[in-house]
Amino acid sequence: MGRKSYAGRLPAVVAGTALLLAAACGSPDTAGSGGDGATSTESIKVGLVYSKSGPLASYGKQYLEGFQAGLTYATQGSKKVGDQAIEVTEVDDAGDPAKAVSAAKDLIGKGYKIIAGSTSSGVATQVAPITEQNKVLFISGPAATDAVTGIGDHTFRSGRQTSQDISTAAAFIGDVQGKKIVVFGQDSAFGQANVAGVQAVLGAKGATVEPLLVPASATDFTPFATQAKEAKPDLLFVAWAGTTAQAMWTALGQQGVFDATKVVTGLDIAATWPTYGPVADKVNFLSHYFAGAAGTDVEKAMTEEVTKAGGTVDLFTGDGFTAAQMIVHAAEQGSDPDKMAQALAGWSFEGVKGKLTIRAEDHALLQPMFQAKLTGGAAPTAELVQKLEPDAVAPPVTQK
Repeated sequence: MGRKSYAGRLPAVVAGTALLLAAACGSPDTAGSGGDGATSTESIKVGLVYSKSGPLASYGKQYLEGFQAGLTYATQGSKKVGDQAIEVTEVDDAGDPAKAVSAAKDLIGKGYKIIAGSTSSGVATQVAPITEQNKVLFISGPAATDAVTGIGDHTFRSGRQTSQDISTAAAFIGDVQGKKIVVFGQDSAFGQANVAGVQAVLGAKGATVEPLLVPASATDFTPFATQAKEAKPDLLFVAWAGTTAQAMWTALGQQGVFDATKVVTGLDIAATWPTYGPVADKVNFLSHYFAGAAGTDVEKAMTEEVTKAGGTVDLFTGDGFTAAQMIVHAAEQGSDPDKMAQALAGWSFEGVKGKLTIRAEDHALLQPMFQAKLTGGAAPTAELVQKLEPDAVAPPVTQK
């Protein structure tokens, strides 16, 4: 998935669509004529397969609002490339890979040459092979799994990936050679994946990585918080999902873990920030993005457009905006997906977070990352601690 919330997740109601977006909760039926792609008299058809509903609906809402703003920005308000209108069809996958695959096949069958979205990592890794087989351009969204990078010639991403998160976390302690890092999370696929990710990225740089995984059924976190303190790590990397987050953070605070080591976790959507309670200002946050983090002209343009449309800028708004920039650039090359992909590979452009580069070798999106802190008590706000340049957090090259 995009990244399971390190501090729990709150549901959100998805806003209505606007302009050229045609809402769909099943198979799209608003597409233009099929065929080999857009001609001078056809629209440029884009399929957005994303989480309009389901557990990641709040992420999907942010992505959609950003996409709409990005489409306006990248086309200077025309919603066209040349004389061709960009026709966007939404399909709600509800975070279900089977629904997403079915939607992607349907769209491809109707002649769509561009598919975007993928709020969930499980969705992205299932949709990408379908688009690759059909030589259709695929731009994954908030899905963070490293597996999307390097998957094929036609697959790209508009967000960050897990290894960039982990490198940002490691930057809190500098050189990790010889350092001890404990991954504190639930004994679940999510927790185990974080252990594997930290081991792959930081273990390769000389760190000793140890898991401290808590049974998913646990409600008393005091014993585990005590273990975390007694482990005496140089860095405690917390990867947590679900409704027990507040009790977990309280236990870490009560057992003095924050006084014993540096605690780092990912900064999730703004609605989750109160979850940290009294320890909010003691946690070190790696951040993909939060409103106001970048301070760029593009960010200002996005914020103005999203706000004007009644939305709110948050964690994944920029992913949608970036996807729109990429799609417009690709569509300027014509309707041939091979040419669109060639145009994107190696492309550098000014995005919401600053300069973004699509690495030619594997299509990783090289981008700045952020370190942040929360202040303000019961209604915390995020403040930038440090911006990390793209090279400092670049993932290892993946061979396609």
